[in-house]
Amino acid sequence: MASSRPVSGALDLTAPAGQQEERASGAPVHRHVRGLDGLRGLAALYVVLFHCWLYTFPGYPDSSAPAWLDMLMFGRLAVVFFLVLSGFSLAISPAGHGWRSEGIAPFLRRRAWRILPPYWAALAMSLAISWFVVPASHYGPPTGASILVYGLVAQDMFTAPTPNGAFWSIGVETELYLLFPLLLFVRRRFSATVLAVCVTLPVIAHGLMAAGASPVEGANWLTPHLAPVFVAGMLGAGIVVASDRVQRLPWGWFAVLAALPVLALGVIQGSVWTVNHYFWIDLALAPAMTMLLAAVATGRPAILVRLLTARPVRSLGGFSYSLYLIHLPIVMAVIRRAAPHFVSPGLPTFWFTLILALPVSVFGAWLFSRIFEMPFKRNRSWKTN
Repeated sequence: MASSRPVSGALDLTAPAGQQEERASGAPVHRHVRGLDGLRGLAALYVVLFHCWLYTFPGYPDSSAPAWLDMLMFGRLAVVFFLVLSGFSLAISPAGHGWRSEGIAPFLRRRAWRILPPYWAALAMSLAISWFVVPASHYGPPTGASILVYGLVAQDMFTAPTPNGAFWSIGVETELYLLFPLLLFVRRRFSATVLAVCVTLPVIAHGLMAAGASPVEGANWLTPHLAPVFVAGMLGAGIVVASDRVQRLPWGWFAVLAALPVLALGVIQGSVWTVNHYFWIDLALAPAMTMLLAAVATGRPAILVRLLTARPVRSLGGFSYSLYLIHLPIVMAVIRRAAPHFVSPGLPTFWFTLILALPVSVFGAWLFSRIFEMPFKRNRSWKTN
């Protein structure tokens, strides 16, 4: 017998908020999964902390930071988690409709409406800070090519001086959105196994053929490598139409057991080895991340769901996209322009950055979201304004 327990987080693909969808078994499936916004918020906050750490202490990945701060060095994995979470969120509605979407054009139009306006506003802000306050990379201030490449969200395909180092993942996610209808078709027409094999085997083969069996990654062409983690999230969304027996499985413990060997290997090998093998670490941790989402979607562990749905965490998740978009120029301006006038390098600069850049980033992101993000979340087109 299928469970009638609601699977409920923000998703903007189909019906109005609160409307239910039908499981394959006939029981209702809710579009909102409680806890997903909280996960987004915590992941975005971790990325902010990572950048505070990264630009304070030189030598990454062999950082000069105190060892007790090493837990902040895995910002890449937080972004990978964003991609898993994105695949999961986008696939909830199709999973409840036999893995069918609303159509290619409506889906892409809705994604563009949701993602591009705040991104372009953040791009304008980042360009201004990079030109007049502090460059965003060692390549120097952005150029005309930067405006073209980043304006077209083509940074995963073309290289130009970046106005904002966090924007690399927006290019990857945009390309995954373009692939999403095709990925859904393969899932619907064939099976979850076929889809997973189609996107994962070429990546593994590429990795094994690389020198040292670990490809050296650049600043672009990352989408093929990261497609499997996005697909892992998509397939995990099948939990919303799974039987009661499957939903009651201890997904949280499965996530812990799947993550422990990878994390233990990283601890044993050290930070330099871990960063240099992110190609494999990303793939190895994607199942654990997916099972964590399955656990939250089924309401367990209850203490974690309560934390994720607490008002401060949920509110942070509500403007997490804005926080991700605008925090890095603020962090770099504090570290490279303000801090040298007040504190010495190293740990004093790190604390100075946390005290100043973190609250400014969070408040600035909240204000930014009210102007450039929330109107596009509330209204699906100019016609509804």
